[in-house]
Formats: sequence, structure tokens, C-alpha cells
Amino acid sequence: MFCVLKRALFTAFIISTGFTSSALAQEGDGEKQSVNPGINRNYLSPDLNVGDWVERFEREGREVFDLRDEIVKATGVKAGMEVADIGSGTGLFTFLMAEKVGPEGKVYAVDIAKPFLMSIEARARKAGFESIETVLCSQDSVDLPENSIDIAFICDVYHHFEFPDSSVKSIRKALRPGGVLILVDFERIPGESSDFIMNHVRAGKEVFSQEIIDAGFKMEGEENLLKQNYFRRFKSTKCDSAE
Repeated sequence: MFCVLKRALFTAFIISTGFTSSALAQEGDGEKQSVNPGINRNYLSPDLNVGDWVERFEREGREVFDLRDEIVKATGVKAGMEVADIGSGTGLFTFLMAEKVGPEGKVYAVDIAKPFLMSIEARARKAGFESIETVLCSQDSVDLPENSIDIAFICDVYHHFEFPDSSVKSIRKALRPGGVLILVDFERIPGESSDFIMNHVRAGKEVFSQEIIDAGFKMEGEENLLKQNYFRRFKSTKCDSAE
């Protein structure tokens, strides 16, 4: 009941003040606008070679690869949980999480690139990971069942969201009440970050964090285990149906 009241008060505030965020404006336009058109072109190519991306993503010197075990530990993934590796790519974190959730849990490997998912499926069969399920998502939705996951993990992928508002809202819908979204992405600091990061990543962590908050989350904390990237934890404000 409290959550219903909060939503009503927020709606009244929007109407009375005329306040609009970019996300609300996009919804009002009736047509979604990509915040970074074409950034996923390489992943949608029919010629995508998974081996090339394994060499790029799973190499020493890439911070999230070198600290992959520490990152997974910090997510809080435990046995029996159902989690989603959003933008699973080559499956680096998918398989690490599958080890954590065990046979009673589930890991959804979610990606827009079918070759990545086919590779993950083949590896999962070979390694006997029955807990891994692949999901071919769209550009504006993770396409997961409602209330199906405890944790959504997004590592160096959020800056590839062309439609962050609708994508994050689809994640919130997939999360169970009180579910957690983990955001790992590149630090983007003018004068400090590389030219590649400055040109490739459209905004820094404060902008991305606010977009997630605007989509129905609250920030719960940040882990200081990365330098080139950041690790932030958000909790869904979705209410239980019993409230």
C-alpha cells in the first residue's frame, strides 16, 4: 500500500511541476531514440567470429578479466540463486556464476549476438552445466520472464545500451522484489581516461547511475576493487504484491 501511495504522489508531482526527465520525454514521444546509434554494429554482424572476441575479452591485462574472481565474489551470487549475465558475450562471467549457483540455481546468459549464445550453449553442454540458459534479447529489452532473477549483472556492457531506459526497466521487471542490479563499467574521467574510453563510452558513472535510479532502483553501495572500472550495486524498489 505504501508503494502505491508513493507512485501516486510521484505522479502528482510530475503533473503539478511539469518536470520531465529524458526518459519520460522519450516515452512521451511515442518513438524510442537510441542514445548511441550503431554502437552494437559489430555484435550484430553475421560474420561475428567468437574466437576473435575471446582473445579480446578473456586476456590478461583486461582489468575485469584479471579480477574476475573478486568481481564475482563481490556480487554476492550464492548457491540456488537465479541470476542474469546481461551482455554475456563470450561467457566469461556466465560460467563463473554457474559454478557459484550450482545445480539448484540458474544463470541466464543474455546477449544480442546469437553466435555468442551458441558458443556458450556448446561449452555448457560439454562442461555439463545444465543450469545455464541462453536468451537472445533485443536492443531495448533483456526479454527475461517477470520475477525470474535475484541478481542482474552488467559488466562493461551498460554503455552499449542503445535504449537504457527501457532496457533497465525490463531488468527491473525481471528482478524479484528486492533484487539487485550490479553495474560494472569503465571510469570515464576527462583528462585521465584514455581517448578510446572518452570516445567510446558516452557518459560517466554518475550519469549511468542516475539513469538506473530513474528506472526504479536505489543505489546501495560501491566496491573499491577496480581502478579502470567501477562496481556499483543497486536495489530494485519494486514492491511485493502483498504490500
